[in-house]
Amino acid sequence: MREFKSFIRGRLLKLIGGFSRQTIAHQYLSGEGVEIGALNFPLELPFGARVRYVDRLTVSELRKHYPELAGVSLVNVDIKDDGETLTFIADGSQDFVIANHFLEHCENPILALKNMFRVLKRNGVVYFALPDKRFTFDRERSETGLDHLWKDYTDGPAGSRKEHFEEWVAKVEKLNDEAPARERMIYLMEIGYSIHFHVFTQGGMFKFLSLLKDRAGLEFEVKLCMGVNNEFIFILEKSGTDKI
Repeated sequence: MREFKSFIRGRLLKLIGGFSRQTIAHQYLSGEGVEIGALNFPLELPFGARVRYVDRLTVSELRKHYPELAGVSLVNVDIKDDGETLTFIADGSQDFVIANHFLEHCENPILALKNMFRVLKRNGVVYFALPDKRFTFDRERSETGLDHLWKDYTDGPAGSRKEHFEEWVAKVEKLNDEAPARERMIYLMEIGYSIHFHVFTQGGMFKFLSLLKDRAGLEFEVKLCMGVNNEFIFILEKSGTDKI
């Protein structure tokens, strides 16, 4: 794998005065796009940009699935679709795709990013934010390795699903008694609860992006990476053809 620095022609930024999710959006987003899994925290868009919201569940279904969001306003779901596949969105049709705190919930992040680029026009952008596992409730979990991510892509994620839920219950929910932990794990799997299947750091994400170029064949340029508090934001611009 060639060094990720060889393809970064954009800007690597630390948080400085005035930068935020919104100011970055106002610089890089225009036209028409989609935001995946916005729930109660949609990205503020610049004037004139138009967005449709994508989620795997309707608002009423989201209310049942996430009772902890009771009383919180949720965005209207315009397109009910799996955010990893974007089945109902045409190739080369979008100017941007927003996916904030979504990739860590993906069982197959490589497939998810391939489909985000598939639906983008040439020079369209993917805007995504990820929690840095070192500063969140994922801090005790190991960063997901590249071999694991690639295996989830080539073999499908079913083989590692149980392992992810077991780790979540033990290291995030802190259930270590065997019987209650197993019961909780089975319950979460049965309802398809959207845990953090994978965990990332900013440096690990650069290596992951290099993997996407070298092995998955994605063509893009890293326009920006900004670390802020417990998350980091990437802007990726699609190059090559309008299809992936």
